[in-house]
Amino acid sequence: MYIIIMMTGPNILTLIRILAIPILVIALLTNFHGHRPVAFVISLLAVLTDMLDGYWARRKNKKSSLGELLDPTADKLIITAALISLVELDQVPAWMAIVIIGREIAVTAFRAMASSRGIAMPASVLGKIKMNAEAITIALLILGEAILQQFYLLAEIGLWIVLATALFSAAEYYWRLGPKVLRENKDR
Repeated sequence: MYIIIMMTGPNILTLIRILAIPILVIALLTNFHGHRPVAFVISLLAVLTDMLDGYWARRKNKKSSLGELLDPTADKLIITAALISLVELDQVPAWMAIVIIGREIAVTAFRAMASSRGIAMPASVLGKIKMNAEAITIALLILGEAILQQFYLLAEIGLWIVLATALFSAAEYYWRLGPKVLRENKDR
């Protein structure tokens, strides 16, 4: 209980997002009446709390080192859990999930390496587009073909957009800062 009292409001919202992940997975993978709408609402709440905690932290000057670590971690955990669940449901090809999740791990490692060398590597516009495309596509996939019917094609197209933006944004990070980060590595 003590740790929650010491946390900022935005960090509490981020922690709630992380704690909601098992509920999202259970709602996706168990077949109870209304499980898809429940999973959709959880994914929607995750997106809304992500937007709200970022806005709150910036607007009310509640930025913290913990928040800078927790927020992107929560994003990656939610995306990873949702993708793996959707692979299990045969809605996302495993190879696509592996590439998207692999990109997340690689970019996170690269950003950590840059940070350890004092090089700031903020999220790029393309990275933000990727995150939004992931959130929208996953929400559409969660609703599923039975609910979306002919509009399910949007989810399938969205997967390809996510894959493309994931790869292009990873390349952008490397081309923008890779030489500087790797040069710093040689100097050590």
